[in-house]
Amino acid sequence: MARPVSPALTDAERRILEVLWKKKEASVREVTDELSRKKSVAYTTVLTMFKVLDKKGLVHHRSEGRAFIYSAAITRSDARKQALENLLKSFFNDSPSVLAQHLIDEHDMDADELKALQQRVDDASPSRTPK
Repeated sequence: MARPVSPALTDAERRILEVLWKKKEASVREVTDELSRKKSVAYTTVLTMFKVLDKKGLVHHRSEGRAFIYSAAITRSDARKQALENLLKSFFNDSPSVLAQHLIDEHDMDADELKALQQRVDDASPSRTPK
């Protein structure tokens, strides 16, 4: 039985999108070759991942001869936003402040980073309402 498609972007899917964001568009072969520079990956695996990405609406494709040429249907910024929203829902009770507190508590931030963060908080509009 096939595993259900996850709405969240997996690491493998993100790596494929990274190639598309860099190249703007590419064939399965081109993406396979690019990904194989770091770690060997099978053409059929990448082809399967493209089918999943297409089903999720994260890529577009067009025919060029017998090959499909793919491009990202989502920007890197939108992918980050979706990933962060999934993280907030899954681990932080949908609370940005709980996430921020965790980051401050668990990651070493130097005085300049903390000062810059405080400035961002101070500059935030009080009338801004959360989504």
